Amino acid sequence: MDTVQNSPDPRVLARAAAKVKRHVLPLFVVMFIVNYIDRVNIGFVRSHLETDLGIGAAAYGLGAGLFFIGYAIFEVPSNLLLQRYGARAWLTRIMFTWGAAAMAMAFVKGETSFYILRFVLGAAEAGFFPGIIYYFTQWLPAAERGKAMAIFLSGSAIASVISGPVSGALLNVSGLSLHGWQWMFLIEGFASVVLCGFVWFWLQSHPHQAKWLSDEEKHALVTAIALEQTAREATQSVRPSMFKLLADKQIALFCFIYFSIALTIYGATFWLPSMIKKMGNLGDFQVGLFNSIPWLISIVAMYGFAALASKWKHQQAWVALMLVIAAVGMFMSTMGGPVFAFVAICFAAIGFKAASALFWPIPQGYLDARIAAAVIALINSVGNLGGFVAPTTFGLLEQTTGSIEGGLYGLAATSLVAAVVVFFARTAPRPGVPPTSKPTNHHHALRPGPQGAAS
Repeated sequence: MDTVQNSPDPRVLARAAAKVKRHVLPLFVVMFIVNYIDRVNIGFVRSHLETDLGIGAAAYGLGAGLFFIGYAIFEVPSNLLLQRYGARAWLTRIMFTWGAAAMAMAFVKGETSFYILRFVLGAAEAGFFPGIIYYFTQWLPAAERGKAMAIFLSGSAIASVISGPVSGALLNVSGLSLHGWQWMFLIEGFASVVLCGFVWFWLQSHPHQAKWLSDEEKHALVTAIALEQTAREATQSVRPSMFKLLADKQIALFCFIYFSIALTIYGATFWLPSMIKKMGNLGDFQVGLFNSIPWLISIVAMYGFAALASKWKHQQAWVALMLVIAAVGMFMSTMGGPVFAFVAICFAAIGFKAASALFWPIPQGYLDARIAAAVIALINSVGNLGGFVAPTTFGLLEQTTGSIEGGLYGLAATSLVAAVVVFFARTAPRPGVPPTSKPTNHHHALRPGPQGAAS
């Protein structure tokens, strides 16, 4: 009875949540866009690094992948510090350091500095995606977080389309004895540094600090979130350790499936511009425009297949179909000339991007809501290691064999294996499972995208 009496007015709460989303979501989407661009712009300068600095395919692949090692190592420490210092201060710090690291990429002199700065960039970005999620938990009731996350994740889709043309155009900038690729890193990194100042002045860490909310709206938000937290703590009598989670065969399957999806996504992300350049005498801006095409197609396909999957319920079958499409596209890209390979990659992108979106409801249905966020973060972290394995392997293959065909075959084979494995992944817990695995409420499970990392 107490909870009912103390519950805020739903109309006031809805009004306050709408204000929060209007105030912070546009900024978060822009932050995600510049974050993504600073992460993947390395794909557009590979040939320039080789020409100007002698950084070969193997070194490029390793450097591209080291970003994800830095990100993985510093993810947990960054999350702990975020909770200590507050989302506003820590998100500002993250943006400043990643912007500075991105700018420093302009002054790479060789392989060693390239490795170091890519690792530092990953370490600097660590905590950004969880930081946004944490911010939502402090500002929005659970019913509103899913909608907010969907809008936030649209930044990844927008960035995947515009990163090519923007980076390609900046590669044509010259002056002050700097190459175009140096200007690209400086300008795109500087955008993040400038944006961090806006973040500091625009965000507050807690609702009671927001001058743009009325006292009634502040009280409604704080009360609603506190009541949800109290209810959640009342059900958290058991907290499985990460070792127990990893021992769960279903969670191991989830990790493998998402790793397979991320492997293909990052293989395409970091190597596609180089493949496009083989299509003809294309300038950097033209390469950037062509690079946007697969991602634009994949975004349309992602939403289309999501609608179909929601109408005809067989989640494993839909994910398997998308993985088969990705495998066929990757296999076909090894046949024919560069133009045919590009068309095949466009087809593959339909599969691996849609698979990424369709995958997450499977673990969400299996997991206890009390541990869902922690396990999904674990799956996302393991999956992001595909961002290290794919470019590193591709680089070594090209360096030693002069071709990435073996890597494309490997991606196709991995996708096919994952398409089979996904049928062994459960979408609901087994009857009679212990309380630590029995779901209580899946409606508000977190749905991160492939960059959660990826962000």
